[in-house]
Amino acid sequence: MNPRELRIQLEQYLSARSALGIKDRGRKTLLQGFLRYLVKMKYDGSITCRLAIDWATTTPKARATGLAGPSRRLIAARGFLSHVRASSDDVEVPAARLLAAAKGRRPYLYTAEQIADLLEAALALGPKGALRPHTYQTLLGLMASTGIRVGEAICLKYSDVELDAKPALLQIRDSKFGKSRVVPLHPTTAAQLKKYADLRRRLGYGKRSDAFFVSEHGGHVYYGCLVQWFTRTTRHLGMYPPAGRRTPTLHGLRHYFAIERLTLWCREGACIHDLAPQLSVYLGHVKPQQSYWYFTATPELLCAAGESFQSFANTRALS
Repeated sequence: MNPRELRIQLEQYLSARSALGIKDRGRKTLLQGFLRYLVKMKYDGSITCRLAIDWATTTPKARATGLAGPSRRLIAARGFLSHVRASSDDVEVPAARLLAAAKGRRPYLYTAEQIADLLEAALALGPKGALRPHTYQTLLGLMASTGIRVGEAICLKYSDVELDAKPALLQIRDSKFGKSRVVPLHPTTAAQLKKYADLRRRLGYGKRSDAFFVSEHGGHVYYGCLVQWFTRTTRHLGMYPPAGRRTPTLHGLRHYFAIERLTLWCREGACIHDLAPQLSVYLGHVKPQQSYWYFTATPELLCAAGESFQSFANTRALS
């Protein structure tokens, strides 16, 4: 199969995935690079597993595609080659799980005290009488108490925050993977959002912007400014990662929420097997397996899990 035919096959492959609602900007860039690699290697029309593996393991990292590791690059190539194989016998499809997935560094895990310190630091922001300190404090508090992504929090419109509903809830629209979902709120979280909404209205932002978390200029909060402040603040508060863990990030607030929820369920003796899929949906994951990364073991979680298992074992012994 010559390069021109391969390009046509790639267009057809990506069009079919697009028709299924799959967003493939990163995959398209990656696979176009795969085709250029084949031309560079002067392949003879047939595509072997060795060519695909060599490309996956030697291509420089391209984090913008979201498919940076060799294993994930080979998975992308494998999907395309499976499509091409349907019309050409000169194509070999690499076996599944041929390359081991790379293990990322474990996330920084916040304590409840550190979350409180972050919220206090946000409220201490200037200028005096401005909305920004309350915006940052409420936004961080919402992330820590619901596990929503930072982009989801920033993009919330005023109409997406339904505080008069029973229960109060958030409408998360067109988030990652193009998915939308409803996020119910705990009464204490809803109360804090109501407090912020009232202040936002009193300071005159109600008519200036439809963004819920509004910047001083009237639009949505700037992600870059929030990240810069967060990075400076965590350093100032002495939040440095232990060996093998990532530095503190906003995304780590999702880990905090997931672990706290799982720990609470263990202490209550709840059935984690039944509840974990619900937590996955709440976090906005497509599959429960995508939530496992958030269930990083902590001493508190391990202790709660141990107590839950001991209670279960005692109950079984008595019966």
